[in-house]
Amino acid sequence: MTERRAVFRGVISLLVWSLSVICDPVLQYKEGDKVELFVNKVGPYNNPDETYHFYTLPLCQPDKVKHRSMSLGEVLKGDRLAYSQFDIKFKTNSENVVLCERPLSGDQVNSLVKAIEEEYYFEFYLDDLPLRGFLGEYVEQNIWPHKHTCKLNTHIRFLLSYNSNNVIAARVSTDKPVELSENTPVSSMQFSYSVYWVETEKTLKDRVQLEQHSRGHFFPKSLEVHWLSVINSTVLVLLLIGFVFIILMRILRNDLARYNKEDIGLSSGGGGSLAAHDDMDFDDAEVGWKMIHADVFRFPVAKSLLCAMIGVGTQFITIAGGVITMAAFDMFKVHKHGTMYSSAVLLYAVTCFLSGFVSVTHYVQMAGSKWVHNLLLVCAVFSGPMFLCWSVVNSFHWAYQSTQALPFSTVMLIAFIVLFIGAPLTVVGGVFGKNWAPAFDAPCRTKNIKREIPATNWYNSAPFQMFIGGFISFSSISVQLHYVFETVWGREQYFLYGILLLSFFLLLLVSGAIGVTLTYFQLSAEDYRWWWRSIINVGATGVFVFIYALYYYWNKSPMTGMLQTVEYFAYTLLLCYVFFLTLGTVSFFSSLKFIKYIYRNLKMD
Repeated sequence: MTERRAVFRGVISLLVWSLSVICDPVLQYKEGDKVELFVNKVGPYNNPDETYHFYTLPLCQPDKVKHRSMSLGEVLKGDRLAYSQFDIKFKTNSENVVLCERPLSGDQVNSLVKAIEEEYYFEFYLDDLPLRGFLGEYVEQNIWPHKHTCKLNTHIRFLLSYNSNNVIAARVSTDKPVELSENTPVSSMQFSYSVYWVETEKTLKDRVQLEQHSRGHFFPKSLEVHWLSVINSTVLVLLLIGFVFIILMRILRNDLARYNKEDIGLSSGGGGSLAAHDDMDFDDAEVGWKMIHADVFRFPVAKSLLCAMIGVGTQFITIAGGVITMAAFDMFKVHKHGTMYSSAVLLYAVTCFLSGFVSVTHYVQMAGSKWVHNLLLVCAVFSGPMFLCWSVVNSFHWAYQSTQALPFSTVMLIAFIVLFIGAPLTVVGGVFGKNWAPAFDAPCRTKNIKREIPATNWYNSAPFQMFIGGFISFSSISVQLHYVFETVWGREQYFLYGILLLSFFLLLLVSGAIGVTLTYFQLSAEDYRWWWRSIINVGATGVFVFIYALYYYWNKSPMTGMLQTVEYFAYTLLLCYVFFLTLGTVSFFSSLKFIKYIYRNLKMD
């Protein structure tokens, strides 16, 4: 019964979050009203996903910790907002108010010293505005022999700005450091705070900008966008696409002219025509992609899995394109607390209809009969690896007692969304796909007997084409990928969503172009097994993304510790898998369209 109540509260919080995204309410106060401050979490500055509850440290604590109800996004973000002992009144200044006075044992001092050495910072929330500050100061004194001191900040200053009845901005600073020594208990430690209110001309519309400025003040490492690199990358990608298109179309035009001319000569009849044909270079006439027209549309092995992968890939293309487009046109509140995490879960569940529809449509076109089994594969293609990665990461968070560990009620809520929103929509999409699937419409008939595949050169082998396809696609996003990693795994801020949208569409164009090119080379070598190769050739971009992730971790990131390392590599592997599905899907559809086009324009007996 208790767990049912927890899930019910989770559903209610999800509805409240949805309304808050639409309405975006802001509290109004009267002079003297209490402005509630919530303590949230602490953690190492260099490890963005290693966080612990604020009250796990031996600081001022209430007799009974009371948590505020939180939205799904806040819980997924690792927030654990609890009521604090700070008594802050609207427009009322306070000076050196004693928060508490308490002794510290030797073990408690050691835990604080370790936290200061690891550069722990704290995070509070006041009127949905984040407040961040460092727990203490770490001062190096001697290099040899090594000596350092750790000082605990015991005083917090709140600088709050208001306009009319609204809180506009909030910042904190720390003061009164007290030196701590390991294994040395403290008989009495006093903690205090001060509150200063300042009127401002800024309005509620400026809250986001002021919050970003405050974040930049605490995380001073700024994201410097190298515009020249972005422009060079964009120009090179466009030139690459143009060259591939022009060269490929010219080669195709020559192929079609040559093949169709040969067919006309063969079908004109008469001995003279046959004699003329005997004079032709027969070896040149009977080679190339025309020779496999009776096998090129032979359906692949494991077609159910292939259709499931392109269905999920289409789903991720839609999610990524939709989110980046809305963010670029300021239709998506990226800044709102926890919005990205809640939206990711909801968007994945809602777009499951698309994955089921696309997968079953192509599965039925490939003469598949077990469409229910295909739907099960659609549900498992991404959810299975995602659940595995999450289970490993969540287990480590539970072992470390981190706030990133999801409570049981949140797990049940996500399961509820996936099982009662995502899964039914997948089935509905599959039913529509089964009933509305058109005929495959192959331009050529497929023979019953497979044609023997000749030996291919090394440059037509799967490993080489995977290297080419993955490397070129990765090269088109390498600059933007650096910014994305700095934002997700670092302390950077990224708001150039227009450039990100442009890079996303260029990536899709490059993936489609290189996929078509590699498929053409494979068909020219008379290898008709293009179905899976079209996916893995460009899907190999995920391998290059993982190689870059290794480079970023060892050379660019200050992240340390087992917990942060496990989370980084687990979710990076999952990201690379998403790249594989997404870009492989783009390459598959481009190759399918290309193959139908060239064989439809080929004249055959």
